[in-house]
Amino acid sequence: MVRNKRSPGPPDTTERVARLRLIRTENVGPVTFQHLLARFGSAAEALQRLPDLARRGGRKKKLAIPEVEEIHREIAENERQGARLIVIGEPDYPAMLAQIEGAPAALSLMGHPHLFLEPAISIVGARNASGNALRFTERIARDLGAHGVVIVSGLARGIDTAAHQGSIDSGTVAVVAGGADIVYPPENEALRDRIVSEGVLIAEAPIGTRPLARHFPARNRIISGLTRATLVVEAAKRSGSLITARFAADQGREVCAVPGSPMDPRCAGSNGLLRDGAHLIERAEDLMTLLLEGGIREEPVDSGPYSLDGATHQIAEEIDDAARASVLALLDATPLPVDEIIRRCQLSPPVVLTILLEAELAGEAERHPGNNVARRYNPP
Repeated sequence: MVRNKRSPGPPDTTERVARLRLIRTENVGPVTFQHLLARFGSAAEALQRLPDLARRGGRKKKLAIPEVEEIHREIAENERQGARLIVIGEPDYPAMLAQIEGAPAALSLMGHPHLFLEPAISIVGARNASGNALRFTERIARDLGAHGVVIVSGLARGIDTAAHQGSIDSGTVAVVAGGADIVYPPENEALRDRIVSEGVLIAEAPIGTRPLARHFPARNRIISGLTRATLVVEAAKRSGSLITARFAADQGREVCAVPGSPMDPRCAGSNGLLRDGAHLIERAEDLMTLLLEGGIREEPVDSGPYSLDGATHQIAEEIDDAARASVLALLDATPLPVDEIIRRCQLSPPVVLTILLEAELAGEAERHPGNNVARRYNPP
């Protein structure tokens, strides 16, 4: 897997705005953002290089890069809504989250970021959870809070709501799929307001963004990325909670689950996690034992040697059309690991990464979780 482990350093005012412009640029996602910073050393330099990279990837139209004034308007709108934008590398950006592949380049934050300094565990599960699961979740969240553990969840119906309710007095973090100003679901408005007042609420999506289905997997990677372990209470075979658990495993964090009845389809996914080796959790002490005995790793695992760090600006000029064709020919609609692309095309990692970066900026390729890449479908 290709990953840049080091998070960017703290930006000055100019670089902070440049990083916001970069992440709001067309075809630049979090992984591409990391690669660009690693290659060029700063967002300001990357912005200068983007048009040429996109052109080399085959783009004909001008790349849409926001002006500085647009970023200042976004910053002001955050402030008007009671939020503030934090950029990766700034002191209030969560250190655990900064270590994951594709960490959000910027977050809207409401509340008290000092909670990011405390040990944290995420709790997720079914929206249509059973009464017993809701009671268990609220109790274990409260018990973990009594041990100084912050609880992270997604402010959804069901298990998420119970997790926040159980930990609101001790420390809770809500990660939402839409903009930080959007109340969703509506029935959680009072809980959301209390979290903003006493805990933390964060959002990757810009202010004003209505939550759509495609936003939730991105939200889930943040939930797991903020914490040392993810606990799944109830989850069906196909559920967002299992996506969060998969992200946790990919990020080198621990996956835990609560056993449930084999007769209840809401427990099929969480029971499956236990069969696959997840930690079995029945009480808060089980999780605390993992914390105290070092069973939960403090650092994410290293995922491989490849990076754009130190790549020279001349690499793009050294790539010929045949090399580009050999890489792009391997891509189709099914995501393919970057490691596999490097192995099959027999080009050096920096060359392959540069070609993929150009293709992303041109809109010809797109990143997927786990450092996979697929060809982007562009309708005529």
